[in-house]
Amino acid sequence: MITLTRLNGDRFVVNAELVRTVEERPDTTVTLTTGERLIVRESLEDVVDLAVEYGRRLRTLLPPD
Repeated sequence: MITLTRLNGDRFVVNAELVRTVEERPDTTVTLTTGERLIVRESLEDVVDLAVEYGRRLRTLLPPD
């Protein structure tokens, strides 16, 4: 899960595994696999960094093969 901020300043949490695309148009728009679009204050790079960090945290929690 990653924490993002709506344009009005409200913070919310989204499952990073549901993120399909992130675009800047010029506001950062996150499209989920469900088709829902979220406009957030974070930059494209920040959203990507948060999602990558989330994936790294998941891999450290998994038991070795």
